[in-house]
Amino acid sequence: MDNKAIAGILYETADLLEIDGQDSFRIRSYRNAAQAIEAVPQQIADLMGEPKAILKIPGIGKGMLMNLQEMFKDGRLSLHAELLKKYRPSMLDLLKIQGLGPKTIALIWSAYQVCDVEGVEKLAREGKIRELPRMGEKQEQKLLKAIEDYRRIAGRFLLDVAEREADKIQAHLRNFPGVEKITPAGSLRRGRDTVGDLDILVTGAACCDDSEREKLIDHIIRLPGLMEIIARGENKVSFRLRGGMQVDVRFLAPESFGAAMQYFTGSKAHNVALRQRALKMGYTLSEYSLARLDNEKAVAGNTEEEIYATLKLDYIPPELRENLGEIDAASNHRLPVLISQSDLQGDVHMHTVETDGRNTIEEMAAAAQARGYQYMAITDHSRNLAFANGLDDTRAVEHIRKIRAANENIKGIRIFAGIEVDILADGTLDLSDSVLEQMDLVIASVHSHFNQSPAEMTDRLLKAIENRNTSLIGHPTGRILLRRDSYQFDVDAVLKAASQRKVAMELNSYPDRLDLCDRLLRLARQRGVKIVINTDSHHTSHLEKIRYGVLQARRAWLTSDDVLNTLPAQKFAKAMKHEWN
Repeated sequence: MDNKAIAGILYETADLLEIDGQDSFRIRSYRNAAQAIEAVPQQIADLMGEPKAILKIPGIGKGMLMNLQEMFKDGRLSLHAELLKKYRPSMLDLLKIQGLGPKTIALIWSAYQVCDVEGVEKLAREGKIRELPRMGEKQEQKLLKAIEDYRRIAGRFLLDVAEREADKIQAHLRNFPGVEKITPAGSLRRGRDTVGDLDILVTGAACCDDSEREKLIDHIIRLPGLMEIIARGENKVSFRLRGGMQVDVRFLAPESFGAAMQYFTGSKAHNVALRQRALKMGYTLSEYSLARLDNEKAVAGNTEEEIYATLKLDYIPPELRENLGEIDAASNHRLPVLISQSDLQGDVHMHTVETDGRNTIEEMAAAAQARGYQYMAITDHSRNLAFANGLDDTRAVEHIRKIRAANENIKGIRIFAGIEVDILADGTLDLSDSVLEQMDLVIASVHSHFNQSPAEMTDRLLKAIENRNTSLIGHPTGRILLRRDSYQFDVDAVLKAASQRKVAMELNSYPDRLDLCDRLLRLARQRGVKIVINTDSHHTSHLEKIRYGVLQARRAWLTSDDVLNTLPAQKFAKAMKHEWN
């Protein structure tokens, strides 16, 4: 068991204990232990021979150590197993439904002995949920909507979650002799904002010899966190991970690796269009090769590049393979030079201990310097975000002074003084204009009243854009992937106003946002709106998440010219004051 798997069992145990009505201290001890184990850099498995080292981990006492020892000895936690037997595993699916916490689930169980999604939905449709204490018709309707959303996103995973699982699988496979190439394909390789399942392609001597391949499969199924073998065949092994993600590991001959990469990367629409082009040119394209129609002789397949070249196309980056004009562009040598991480000169959305961040200005600056940035910006929250200890006018002015002092003292990087100011329900900004105008940049963001009508939300955003101090709109649609849909507004009207006022739109790189999405990024580009790619970092470790934003920008066909934080510091500063060409 790896740390994530251990933490998962402890989290589930805590939730099930809460449903069971157990003591809050006991529930909290399991959650605290789970959080502690997630944060430990070493694998708990490597520390099991050193109980004293485990007891030094905050949140792990003697009782929890015994639980860990039981898990490694028996492969399970008896308390977790007993609770699952009592309430059945389907109870855990209910916990994935937004707004349906352990206490409400316990209430439903106590009244109706129902513990699955279908049963709760049936109760809601029959009007029985509203009869429970603290519930009502409004809560019942919200629950039905949440179940609908759950079904729509079930089986989807955030990009960083899929990437972490792929990295673990690759690391596990590299330990086996005779494995040469390992590459994730599918929607992960294309950089989709969410991923359904993982395709891992493997080639090397271990894939070509029958006996070695069987040994390789035996090695794969010993992967930590593997829960269920779905299929085991000559060329593929399929399994499900603890979190529910399905993985297909495919074994390939070296001469077919490129063809398989192209085929399994997709998308389906791109592959269909490419196969049609191949047929018109006298070829047939499959996951094994590009071959002549007349004699079935393979002419390409070792690499993707040779497949595209044989079809008289420039190489099409994986992020563009959605059949949105990329084949025509590749045929006519009109594919853009897509933006890359190395083009970015700074990250200008980050928080510190002054509000809800975990690091100081100086620590964030050191992390930004380590990434080679020319500049950065500190943009803590404004007062409306009370739970984040947001800044009022007085604290904001003092914070500007601290940022300016840090900029003077820290050499080699420019530190801009900024703010992430709330756009209030009426469209006004959360700090006074006299304070905002002292900032180098102002990110205006919606953090509340998401249920306004489209007309109200449009007016709200337009008013924020009209404020002379607004430099860019933060996470412009407010979506939280797999949890909350975008709020509704007139996108065209907002982009038109942003273009006229030279207010940029943020591409928030945090994996659960990726906001703007690739479709709206393309639309923004068409409307003449510039983009700023940020991480919204609350910790130094978050800065590396910029790569997810760059992936979305590439999917939107963006170049360095479309993104303002590819500019040098002086030009970027002017752009934040609405001065760009």
